Amino acid sequence: MAATEIYPDELRYHSEHDWARIEGDEATLGITWFAQDSLGELVHFEPPDAGATIAKDAAYGEVESVKAVSDLITPLSGEVIEINQKVVDAPETVNEDPYGEGWLVRIRLSDPAEAESLLDAASYRQLLEDA
Repeated sequence: MAATEIYPDELRYHSEHDWARIEGDEATLGITWFAQDSLGELVHFEPPDAGATIAKDAAYGEVESVKAVSDLITPLSGEVIEINQKVVDAPETVNEDPYGEGWLVRIRLSDPAEAESLLDAASYRQLLEDA
């Protein structure tokens, strides 16, 4: 079952439809409801390697749906400390719960100040309305 369209206020958003839940010097990353809805049912998640360094605004992995293969764009720079194995095994988890069970990776932030460049939920909703 597909998730309901929401954009939680506690998250920060990248204009490429990725989100970050920042907790101290770590962040959990995923794709927004809009992204998973646009892609359709996800059938594959190609994560980065644990320990890899990812850079803000660069591709860090791929998701494949029945419609397309799309790069994942990281909203923040850091070192990958955990990959959501549940999504690797069952990519449709992202469609069912993009902000909960469907998270993709956890990183240790290399530059926490980068979070200032991300959108809050209201600004992200405005970006979608203006598109």
